[in-house]
Amino acid sequence: MDFLHLGIFALALAVAGVTPGPSVIAVVSRVLGRGPVGAPMFCLGLVLGDLVWLSAAAFGLAALAQIYAPVFLAIRYAGAAFLVVLAWKLWRSCGEALDVAAPPARGEGLRLVAAGLSMALGNPKVMLFYLALLPALIDLDAIRAVDFLALSVVTVCVVSGVLAFYVLLAQRARRLFASPRALRAVNRVSGATMFGCALVLLVTK
Repeated sequence: MDFLHLGIFALALAVAGVTPGPSVIAVVSRVLGRGPVGAPMFCLGLVLGDLVWLSAAAFGLAALAQIYAPVFLAIRYAGAAFLVVLAWKLWRSCGEALDVAAPPARGEGLRLVAAGLSMALGNPKVMLFYLALLPALIDLDAIRAVDFLALSVVTVCVVSGVLAFYVLLAQRARRLFASPRALRAVNRVSGATMFGCALVLLVTK
């Protein structure tokens, strides 16, 4: 795979990533409501989900994903359930200032990774993006390990960069709401938005 096609892949992925979808909205809502604590773990799950769909598109595993559709459905429900829990915690928050430098609570990091992964796996539009783009850039019947490695590195860098941009943007916006009353309002809006993301995760086909 030459650098031109790799660059086209990176550009298309960046444009698709910058366009706000359920994953981006969920990340922004969490940061607005709770600060950046745990955001890297949630984003890690989203990146892993992209890599799963990239692998499915590159190696023809999409049919296998259909065979094991009940497994992916269970993953989707689990992710949606965790987003509902996060939404409830945001809604019930009293608007207190949080220690944004504190690490996630014990066990929360893995749950956030799982939630991000579930959200990515529950979004078939991500798989369709890779299925539509990759055949136009590379012969999937003759894909080499080095080609897949290059695609994976680009995917990790681009998706992580886009998510980091939204995390920083949401954190800067959060600083505008310093009073407990304002934070409480932000938390409730963020909680409602997070709940909406859970519903999207459940109804997306």
